[in-house]
Amino acid sequence: MIEVITGSEAAAYGVLLSRPEVICAYPITPQSRIPELLSEFCAQERLGAVFVNAESEAGAIGYIAGASAGGVRVFSSTASQGLALMHEELHWIAGSRLPVVITVANRSLGAPGHISVDLIDSLSQRDTGWMQFYCESNQEVLDTIIQAYKTSETVSLPSMVCLDGVYLSYLAESVDIPEQERVNEYLPPFEAKIRVPWGYKLYLRSPTEPRTDPKGVDPTDGPRFMRGRYQLHKWEGKCLDAFSRANEEFQALFGRGYLPIEEYKCNDADTVVVMVGSSAGTCRDVIDRLRESGHKVGMVKFKMFRPFPRELTRNILAGRKKIAVIERDLSPGQCGIFFQEIKWALCQDIPMYGFICGLGGGDITPELIEKAILFAINNDPPPQETIWLGLEAEVCDDYDKKTIRIS
Repeated sequence: MIEVITGSEAAAYGVLLSRPEVICAYPITPQSRIPELLSEFCAQERLGAVFVNAESEAGAIGYIAGASAGGVRVFSSTASQGLALMHEELHWIAGSRLPVVITVANRSLGAPGHISVDLIDSLSQRDTGWMQFYCESNQEVLDTIIQAYKTSETVSLPSMVCLDGVYLSYLAESVDIPEQERVNEYLPPFEAKIRVPWGYKLYLRSPTEPRTDPKGVDPTDGPRFMRGRYQLHKWEGKCLDAFSRANEEFQALFGRGYLPIEEYKCNDADTVVVMVGSSAGTCRDVIDRLRESGHKVGMVKFKMFRPFPRELTRNILAGRKKIAVIERDLSPGQCGIFFQEIKWALCQDIPMYGFICGLGGGDITPELIEKAILFAINNDPPPQETIWLGLEAEVCDDYDKKTIRIS
């Protein structure tokens, strides 16, 4: 069934098809339509879930953590400061190996406040142990939620499905909503597999794996905590394979899929531009135009950020003459976060150009993308690790005359 729906509505339909038993979320712009529509589905008995109104995002994430520990499939959604309020519980959920899935409609963190897209809210949670997936389109949002449940329940680790706030969450696109029967074939009812190391997990169904460390050692014991961290790290290393298998199965059933890292016209590309989220579609048009002009350029879209697909990154980007990373985030005083991760993964002397653009919802236009690519082609070596793309001249002063900006 094809429907013209917003990204928030696509997320809600993805949750509907995934059949969680407990939903708890708190409204925050630009994702409020997700829990609003899910509450309607529950009231209409289209979804047999318990919908809980929470007093805050901190309450919402605690509620679904408890429900997941009880052995049921759960869901929540948030954005920006709401995700920041969830920060403490995010560590507990990952450390407890709970297969929670949430959506994040990416939005800048204050201050100053803004309601549009900026990836720093989810990227600032990158060390909590959650898988992170970034979506380009509303179709990808719906499909990725279903895939995230499949992956999380395979490895017993939580997932964030991230969509650009406003650019996807508010804007409508044609979306193919699959039949419930086919989704049921792909995603069977949830069966809890493990007991968490701390021993407090209560099941509605019998677990298939005994609780670790059955001797009941004090959970504050240092060596036991060390073992827990090792187990978490080990299972994080299995996430990429689990997602790749889940994607292969999804593609076989539904005829579409999403690789952890997607290449576009990279076979003979000397210069590759890295994109994330909704701006990847814009970049494809720029790549086509530059190739017509004789430039050997290509694009790589990162879908999976955590755990970071290090080996895939090396296989795709190693040996390129130049890499340009355009991203909607910034680690203040450092550079872009995707830039950091890619440079770490490659560990090679490849010229990399880091462009910061579109913070707080600024539009990443075809003109800006083209200027960034041509700057990388025509300037060697990279002048600095942070190049400001689309920054107005009047905000720059004599404090740092070395600041490079392209507008």
